[in-house]
Order: sequence, then C-alpha cells, then structure tokens
Amino acid sequence: MKNLIRVATVVTGVLLVTAAIVAAQAIGAANGISGPTKINAKADINAAGFPPPYWAYPVNLPDYVAPADKGVPQRVPNSNITLTLTQIRDFFSPPDWHPEDHPAMPPIVGQGRKPQVWACGYCHLPTGYGKPENANVANLPEAYFMQQVADFKSGARRSTISDTLPHTGMVASILPTTDAEMKEAYDYFAKNKLTMQRYKVVEGTMVPKTKVQGSWVLAPIDGEGMEPIGQRVIEVPNDPALTTLRDWRIGFTTYVPPGSIKKGEALVTTGGNGKTVQCTICHGNDLRGIGPVPPIAGRSAIYTFRQLYDFKDGVRHGAWSPMMKPVVQNLTMDDMIAIVAYTSSRMP
Repeated sequence: MKNLIRVATVVTGVLLVTAAIVAAQAIGAANGISGPTKINAKADINAAGFPPPYWAYPVNLPDYVAPADKGVPQRVPNSNITLTLTQIRDFFSPPDWHPEDHPAMPPIVGQGRKPQVWACGYCHLPTGYGKPENANVANLPEAYFMQQVADFKSGARRSTISDTLPHTGMVASILPTTDAEMKEAYDYFAKNKLTMQRYKVVEGTMVPKTKVQGSWVLAPIDGEGMEPIGQRVIEVPNDPALTTLRDWRIGFTTYVPPGSIKKGEALVTTGGNGKTVQCTICHGNDLRGIGPVPPIAGRSAIYTFRQLYDFKDGVRHGAWSPMMKPVVQNLTMDDMIAIVAYTSSRMP
C-alpha cells in the first residue's frame, strides 16, 4: 500500500510538471512571444477581460528545446567548479558555483527529498536570491516566510497565471514538506543577505527586442536590434547564457519607460495624493521591511509587478492579502510599472 501511495505521488508530480509545461507553452503562443515582443501602449488593466501582460509572466516558447548535454564541462567566471548540463538541470542538486558565498546548505535546501520535494536551492539558488521568475527568499522575516509556505499549501496564494512551471513546481514541491523542513529552510536563508544591486533600472524609450530563451526569462534576440518600450517593463539578464547556468552573480538590466522612477517614488512615499497607500508605511522608509512585513527594495521589478497584479486580480487570499486591497484597487498599469521601477532601483 505504501508503494502504491509513493507511485501515485510520483505520477501526480510528473503530471503537474507536464501540465505546467504544456499550459505555459500555450500561454506563450497566445501572447505572441514567439519573436520580437509586442507593444500594448494603451493597455487598460481595469478593462473587462484584460489579459495579464506577457512580459510580467514570461513562459518558454512552444518550440523551445533545451540544448542536449554533450558531456562538455560547463564553467562560470571566478569558479573552479565544473558541471555538465545534466548536473546543472538536477532539481535535487543545485549547481553551487560559489560555495564561499553562503553557509553549508542543509538537506532541504541542497538536496530536497525525492521524488517530489525539489531542493529549495535549485529554483531560489543556493544564496536564496532567486531570479525574475521566482522570489528572493534571502533574509525574509520568519513570520512572513512561514505564512507564505502555509498559503501555498492551502491554495490561498495563487497567481493570475498559475499553471506555469515556476508556480506549479513550487506548489507540488511544498505540499509534502514538513514544518521541520520549512523551519530548516528558513533558518538557512535567514543567514543570507542580498548585499548587491542585482537589478539596474534604466529609463528609456527603446529596448532590445526580446524573447523567452529558456528558464522563463526574457533575453535579447541576437542581431534583432531595438524597439519602442511602450507600456512595459523589460527585464533581461546581463549574460543570458550564464543565467541559464544558474550563476547568481550575474545581474539584470530592467528597462522602464521615461519618468517611471520619479513617478514611482511619489506613489511609494506619498501615495500619490490619495491614489494608493504609501508603501513606506508597512515596508519601511528604506523599503527593507518592518517586523513581519517583507523587504521590497532591490527585487526583480517584474516579480514585484506580478505580486501587485495578482493582488489586484483577486487571486491572492493569504492571511495578509486584505491589507493589500486598498493599496492596489485604484492603480493603473502605468502606476504599477512606476512603483516597481522605483522599488527595484533601491538598494536591497
């Protein structure tokens, strides 16, 4: 009977991942990210049936195929580690290019628990810094960290587009975890602090033409040049190849429309003349969090945008979600772009 349950668990996990990949590909095709990005300059987030902006919810292209592992050792700068592509893609053994950057990983972070609990350090990286498709979990307040775990388990924390692998993989992995494992993960990530500016925010009217090049991250298309930014945030790795190898020392450039940072500062610090509740009340004047409220400074802009959008869309039902309702209810697309441009530009 135990073996039957174990097999059923494995099958369920595989089906979840497979369904996520198929659904993600369908979403990518529907949103037109098979080539240069599309511009939606007059997007109205309050309009009936408004689709989530594809640039905030990037998914792998329908025709994306990961490069075959030919056994060639892979390396990243300033590391003596060599790994094959198969090793780098192992959900139960995160590539640890720079072990000097963090304490020794406990089992739940560095190994996970087969067959379903992926190592926390795989998606969120051994430092906890994460990437645009998932959260930075380094140095979060314990109460917040544990509440998000509980919300994922209960289904209270969902996403507007919840059938992509970063979300379904998180849910599938976290469901079987024990309280002791999550406390072990929290205690580890609490020791890691983000001390560098990983996201450089740049205002401009033109951005590189981009597409999703694996790992649910937008990247410039070689040789395709530039295009107008429109009403978008375009966040790209400074070295897409090394980012795909999961080197956390590689930063990102976040392109935002002109004037976004100044407008965002006004909304974040004053509420924009009553349009919203100023973020600094709960997240602190430096946006580095207060008590159980998480830091939001220096995080991925499109990750933060997704959280605002998900709150506004009404799919977040966690214990503290009602506190965000008055914050987001009157925000437009431009407002949210401005807010995340400013928060991402601050030192973490």
